[in-house]
Amino acid sequence: MWEKNNILDEDLAYAESCSFIPWNELEQKTVLITGGTGLIGRTLTKTLINHGKIRVLLLVRNIQNAEKKYSDSPSGGPAPEFIQGTIEDLPEINEHIDYIIHCAAPTASSFFVEHPAETIKSIVNGTENLLDLARRKKSKGMVVLSSMEVFGEIHDEKPRNESAVGYLDPLKLRSSYPEAKRLIETLCCAYAGEYGVPVTTARLAQTFGPGVMKNDQRVFAWMTNCALSGEDIRLKTSGSKKNPYLYTMDAVSAILLLLCRGARGETYNTANPATYCSIREMAEMVAETIGEGKIRVYTNCGGDTSAYRPEGCLNLDVSKLVNLGWRPNFDLPEMYRRLAAGMED
Repeated sequence: MWEKNNILDEDLAYAESCSFIPWNELEQKTVLITGGTGLIGRTLTKTLINHGKIRVLLLVRNIQNAEKKYSDSPSGGPAPEFIQGTIEDLPEINEHIDYIIHCAAPTASSFFVEHPAETIKSIVNGTENLLDLARRKKSKGMVVLSSMEVFGEIHDEKPRNESAVGYLDPLKLRSSYPEAKRLIETLCCAYAGEYGVPVTTARLAQTFGPGVMKNDQRVFAWMTNCALSGEDIRLKTSGSKKNPYLYTMDAVSAILLLLCRGARGETYNTANPATYCSIREMAEMVAETIGEGKIRVYTNCGGDTSAYRPEGCLNLDVSKLVNLGWRPNFDLPEMYRRLAAGMED
C-alpha cells in the first residue's frame, strides 16, 4: 500500500507548505467528495484529513471497500465519513455542505468504447445531480473535474488557452467521453449563470502518481509495469502524439485553490507545461529512468487503437490558473519515480 511508505508523507508535507492553498477558508467547513476511492479523490481526501479541522464526507458505492482504502489514512484530522450511494442515484444528504468536489467519472478508454451510453449518462446525469445538490445546500464553492480531452483534435503545437478547442467527431464511440465532458462544462456554466451556483471546472491533463493500481491499463501504468518487469515497451502507434501531464498532488493543490478562488462558471486548464512531450519521448524516459536503461522502446507494433485519443498535439496554456497563484512542483521523471515506488496491488 502506498500509504505505508514515505511518499504520501512527503506529498502531504508539500501540500501543507503550499502558500497558495487557502487553508484558512476550508477549516471548520464540511466538504463532500465524489470518487473518493479513485486516485485523485483519495489523494485529495487524505490531504484534507492530514490538514485537520475539515470535515470530509465521501460518497461511495461500497463502504467496506472504502474503509479498506482508508485503513492507513493520515491522523491529522477526523476520519472521512462515508455516504453510500452513487452520483447517478444520489441519496438524501441531510448535512450542511460548504464545498463539493466532484471527481467521480469513468476513466478507462476501453469503457468509453464498450459502454458509450453509460459513459455519457454517468458523466452528465451525475454532474447534474451534484449541481442540484450544491444549489439546494447553498454551498460556498464547487469544483467539477473535466478533462483536456474536451479540446478534441489539435494538430499544431501552439499553446492552447481554455477557449481554443478543436474538432470532435460526434459519431465515434470514443467521443462519448470528451463530448460528455464538454457538456458538463456548459452545464456548470449554465448553473452558475442561471442559478448562481458557485461552480468552477478544472480541465485536467492526464494525472498520475502513487496509488495507481498495478492492473491499471492506462499508458502511464502500462509503461511503468513494463519497466519494472524488465519488458520492452512496444507501442502500437508511432508514439508521436504529444501532450502534458500532471502529478496527483499538483492536481490536488490546483483543485483546492479553484474551490475558493476559481471564477464561477469558468474552466481552467490544469497541467504541468514542463511535462509536455510525445508518447515515444515519455516511453524512452521511462525505459531509461525506471527501466535503468535495460529495456528498449519499439513503435508501430500494431494492434487495436480504437480506444485511443486521435493523433495530434495538445500544448496546454495554464496561465489562467498560474495567475491565481498556482505552481506545479513535480516534473515527469519525478512523477514516474514516485509512481513506480507507490503502485498498489
